[in-house]
Amino acid sequence: MKVKVSHEVPLQLLSQSEKFNDYDYCLPHLLDQFPEYEAYFREAKKKGRYIIMDNSLHELGEAYNTKRLLYWIEELKPDEFIVPDVWENAAMSVRNAKTWASVELPEGVTKVAVVQGKSYIEFATSYQTYKWFGYEKIAFSYGASWFQETFQHPNPYVAKMMGRLKTITNLYKNKVISDHDKVHLLGCNLPQAFLYYKNFPFIKSIDTSNPIIHGLEGIRYSEGGLLHKSSQKIDKDFTQEVNRKQIYDILHNVEMFRTINKI
Repeated sequence: MKVKVSHEVPLQLLSQSEKFNDYDYCLPHLLDQFPEYEAYFREAKKKGRYIIMDNSLHELGEAYNTKRLLYWIEELKPDEFIVPDVWENAAMSVRNAKTWASVELPEGVTKVAVVQGKSYIEFATSYQTYKWFGYEKIAFSYGASWFQETFQHPNPYVAKMMGRLKTITNLYKNKVISDHDKVHLLGCNLPQAFLYYKNFPFIKSIDTSNPIIHGLEGIRYSEGGLLHKSSQKIDKDFTQEVNRKQIYDILHNVEMFRTINKI
């Protein structure tokens, strides 16, 4: 599976993350909170590292302030920027994507739109609409309620994991997604999720803090991954000190992540 992978890490591990991340995934609200975080990304830009900038919806519950997003886009000129979306709201996410489609960004910044919705029809319609707007890359989050509804399973993490897969598979089968499209997968419910996308040529990039979060909590991946998911978010306790054991557990999970998913 040829795909770029990035795992968000606590502040202390930023420099080490270059050793195992294919690119840097930037959470813009953290740029305003931590000078060290800002300094890291300015240096990453100088080094020519690939940068995808999020809009921080997952962490904040809503997209970050538009003026600050535009400021940081101009400052860092990320390779990709995920335009503001609205959680599980297809209409508002499409409206935002339409607005941002006409916003002029620095040369070389690719805009990415996120599919949101509560049904297959909303997902399919939103995806096709983004393509009409001219978006070259489109993303799918991991946690939509629809995913659990479409794939019934007693384990809710398995249900959502397989629900996203089923939704994307049906979009591909029905030719809404083509082989030549570019798709980003935002996060995961379980680390083994990406194994099932192996034969989808349109999956181009992944970001997930899952190996890091569980490593920090002393949870090591088995060869089969996990069957549960921590509710912790990477930006909480962002300045925590990471001890040697936690680093070992994190590196174990990062390596196992690629092994499990054949990346």
